[in-house]
Amino acid sequence: MQEADFRGVIKTLFWLVAIYYIIKFLARLFLPVIAKKVVEKATQQFQEQAQQQSQQYQDNYNTSTKSDKPRETKKVGEYIDYEEVD
Repeated sequence: MQEADFRGVIKTLFWLVAIYYIIKFLARLFLPVIAKKVVEKATQQFQEQAQQQSQQYQDNYNTSTKSDKPRETKKVGEYIDYEEVD
């Protein structure tokens, strides 16, 4: 069975700390750029979806208002004017 020597432990700790700071540095460089692209893409998708819904609403509105026959008014009956009798 092998035992860890002091130099090996120090090397491992050094590499762990070095990797931590390298990742931290790279994250500070690249995360703002990545976040900006994600936000732009989400905004673009939102705008496209809003345009599609607006187009669908307009299409439905236009088809419901345009019809081949004009609307017929309902005729309930004749109007009768009653007079009071004394």
